[in-house]
Amino acid sequence: MDIKIDELSGSEVAELVREHLHGMKQNSPQESIHALNLEQLKRPEITFWSAWEGNELIGCGALKEIDGQHGEIKSMRTSSSHLRKGVAKRLLQYIIEEANRRGYRRVSLETGSMDFFEPARRLYARFGFQYCHPFSDYIEDPNSVFMTMEL
Repeated sequence: MDIKIDELSGSEVAELVREHLHGMKQNSPQESIHALNLEQLKRPEITFWSAWEGNELIGCGALKEIDGQHGEIKSMRTSSSHLRKGVAKRLLQYIIEEANRRGYRRVSLETGSMDFFEPARRLYARFGFQYCHPFSDYIEDPNSVFMTMEL
C-alpha cells in the first residue's frame, strides 16, 4: 500500500470523498454530519492522504491541526471494494505516526453513534482511543461519539 499526500485534484479521490459523504447522509441526520467536502478538505490546517494499491485508490484519511498539540482525524474511508482488508488500520496507523512526528500530544475524532459506525469505533478502540466529551467546536449530540488518544 502506497500512502501519499493528496491535493484532492484527481477524479478517483473526488469520487471516494463523494462516496464518503453519501454514506454519512444515509446513516446520520443532516445536523449530525461532520464530514468535509473536497473544498473543506483543502484548508491549510488539514493534510489529506490517499492510499493506493498500484493504480487503484483503496482509501483515504486526513489529519486536521486543532492546535500545535492536538490533531483530529477526519475523512477516514476505505473504498467499498477493499473493505476488511486492513486499509483503514494501515491508514490510521500512518496518521497516528504523523501526529507523533508533528509533536501532537493528543489525537481525537468524531464518529457516528449508530450501528453502521460500530466497526470504526472498534478499530479506534483497538488503537487505544477512549470515549471522551466533545472537543474543539463540537457539542454533545446523541448521534455522535467522541474519542481521543494521548500520544
